[in-house]
Amino acid sequence: MSILPTLPTPSVEARAASDALHAHICTEISQAGGWISFARYMQLALYTPGLGYYAGGATRFGEAGDFITAPGLGSLFAQTFAQAITPLIQQGLNQVLEFGAGTGAFAAALLLELEHTQALPARYLILEPSAALIAEQRQTLTQHAPHLVQRCMWLDRLPQLSDTVIIANEVLDALPVEAVRWDDTGIFSRGVSVDQQGTLCWSLRPASATLLQGAQRMTVPTPYESELGLQAEAWIHSLGESLQRGVIFLIDYGFAAQEFWHPQRNTGTLMCHYRHHAHTDPFYLPGLQDITAHIDFSACARAAQAVGLDILGYTTQASFLIDAGLLNVLARTDPNDTRYPSLAGQAQRLLSPAEMGELFKVLCLGRAMTAPPGFGRGDRSHTL
Repeated sequence: MSILPTLPTPSVEARAASDALHAHICTEISQAGGWISFARYMQLALYTPGLGYYAGGATRFGEAGDFITAPGLGSLFAQTFAQAITPLIQQGLNQVLEFGAGTGAFAAALLLELEHTQALPARYLILEPSAALIAEQRQTLTQHAPHLVQRCMWLDRLPQLSDTVIIANEVLDALPVEAVRWDDTGIFSRGVSVDQQGTLCWSLRPASATLLQGAQRMTVPTPYESELGLQAEAWIHSLGESLQRGVIFLIDYGFAAQEFWHPQRNTGTLMCHYRHHAHTDPFYLPGLQDITAHIDFSACARAAQAVGLDILGYTTQASFLIDAGLLNVLARTDPNDTRYPSLAGQAQRLLSPAEMGELFKVLCLGRAMTAPPGFGRGDRSHTL
């Protein structure tokens, strides 16, 4: 597949790392008989130790990286989020668990705002497998909230949890997905092989029993290609099994099933990000680009209910943030203050339908809890 000629050229060192990962993937494909599933390829491309996109040491977030997340815009997102979880902490959810804390900017801003609302949790847990990111997160917290670092604890696996607020912002889209093709002859797994030129390429095989079971739940016109987030469903199931009492916030880009599986979305939702350029070739420079897929929030809701979690709310990011109190947070700063233009710019990007406001959704799950702020008149749980 050809790639857009406008994509930036990597450094010699980055190209060498990508070539090493490419060789590693080709070796695994050969050892597997010439074919691996796309989910396995995505796992290797993103998480191979020392070489994968999230396992290397390069900058991934912000202007110097490949994409910007909501916390990367500034403090407004975390400050508003704190308004939603303050009542939960006051109801006895005395610890917060953040998955994939990125640079640590969200954790620092959230803790400072919770201190302001007099709702500091007893512990702030960060589940982070990357040693490089843990070091960056510690540095960010030490720089911006040094007196709160002692409340933070880093984990490398999911523990049993009780009385916990769990936050996963743009985590689900980084979990490997199965690529699937439906046509008149059957349902196929779109996997990865190596062609005669040594290039990674798409390759079809009949769907396995597990994949077939998931794919047969969908009614789509043929031909049709898309992705199944089976690992995301399993992740939610594990999260539900570990949580005795608490609330889970899942923030990501995606749709409910009716929109996700729309007949016109027949080429799927796979997207790659490299130096703030978006494209659709997952085999370009493995290890140097992010590979993501949109979330089927209806499938996430089914997985949650299957493990006994309640659906507490589902809405757009814009609706959630406004209902949680973003405008009140913004109003604390005088429009003549030099900080105000930055905060207003953050609000515009977080809320605008043309930016993050509509595409990003917030799914709230819970056990033994009622709905928190953020899911008032804009709740769309009935669409799941």
